[in-house]
Amino acid sequence: MPTDSPLPSAIASAATRCLDRAMIKIHHCLDQLTDEQIWWRPNSEMNSIGNLMLHLAGNLRQWVVAGLGGAEDHRNRPLEFAERRPVERAVLVEKLESSVADAKSAIARLTEAGLLEVHVIQGFEVTGAAILFDCLPHFQGHTQEIISFTRMQLGVNYRFEWAPKSADEGAE
Repeated sequence: MPTDSPLPSAIASAATRCLDRAMIKIHHCLDQLTDEQIWWRPNSEMNSIGNLMLHLAGNLRQWVVAGLGGAEDHRNRPLEFAERRPVERAVLVEKLESSVADAKSAIARLTEAGLLEVHVIQGFEVTGAAILFDCLPHFQGHTQEIISFTRMQLGVNYRFEWAPKSADEGAE
């Protein structure tokens, strides 16, 4: 492929959109929850929304910001899941938002060579492209988990972020 290929830019645009949409959904959930609900666990063996937010921030920093972007990796993965005391909402949001912003910055700088370059992260040899194909579905999966935990707690009071309004959108 020529060096002026539009592929890295197209991939960066799609990845950014994916992260932005997930963040809209996470914020939509947080706006409906109390601080106590953010740290609620379905049972003691499962994570809270707060833990999931810490985990998403750590994962993006390690795999995308450090892996793709070349920053130093200071992740403490076990701590993301071990946290039991409520971290302030503003701190959680800032950690996740700054990780997303830094990840989007690293993604925006991707080149064809960067997509093909091999990195070793958590003992796995992965290309830049594989990092994105792993991290983005991971981010979306935990976003859906956050939505699910929000719905479990709020029941019929849960407000959907989007619902179809026309036949074209799937409404009856």
